[in-house]
Amino acid sequence: MFRSEDSLVEQYAPLVRRQALQLVSRLPSSVELDDLMQAGMMGLLDAVRRYQVVAQAQFETYAITRIRGAMLDELRSQDWLPRSVRTKGKQIEQAIAALRQKLLREPSEREIADALGLTLTQYQTLLEEAAGIQVVHYEDLMRKSDGGDALEFLEEDGSDDAYFDNPLNQLVSQGLRSALVNAIDSLPEREKLLLSLQFEQDLNQKEIALVLGVTEGRVSQLRSQAVSRIRALLAKDHWDRASSDAEYQFLL
Repeated sequence: MFRSEDSLVEQYAPLVRRQALQLVSRLPSSVELDDLMQAGMMGLLDAVRRYQVVAQAQFETYAITRIRGAMLDELRSQDWLPRSVRTKGKQIEQAIAALRQKLLREPSEREIADALGLTLTQYQTLLEEAAGIQVVHYEDLMRKSDGGDALEFLEEDGSDDAYFDNPLNQLVSQGLRSALVNAIDSLPEREKLLLSLQFEQDLNQKEIALVLGVTEGRVSQLRSQAVSRIRALLAKDHWDRASSDAEYQFLL
């Protein structure tokens, strides 16, 4: 690196910290400030090396774009769930949603398997492979219909729309809590019991298997199916914005 590059990096290092602080204040506590700053410094270095020298004020604008871009790339890289798992979970959700609309009730396991063109054994294997899907994934909180990036809210201003676009605000909304309660209440009794044993009674998978009289593998299958049912219901409901004034509280 040339000395002039060293000087620019040193001069604009405080800019990296400011950008990192702005982002981390709108993200979960699990996101480390140091991780964002490290990514931001790489973005700054990239900006220094790519920028063609003109007016200094223009460099700062360019640097901010590269710094924030590097930080957002770091946030995206922290998504641990493989795309293949998401795809399999989506197949199950779509089948459940279509059958629920057709049958006007919760479909059985065999009905879901038939809709997917699978044997019951193949479907249960698919449930095992979809283990790890969550009730709400980060990108599910993207309200825009254009299929944009779930992190776009970090680029928005302080308007009301930007407030509702923020996934963190959606996660603690009364709307989501109500929709989630209703979705759980609609589950078949066995799957509802499984979630109660896991989250209310704090039993582990082995203990749940003993209570239900099934294998631990079967517990995993039923949990994946229960989560898929919940996700299918949440997908069709507009729970992200309160119907009146914004009323937010933490999920219990």
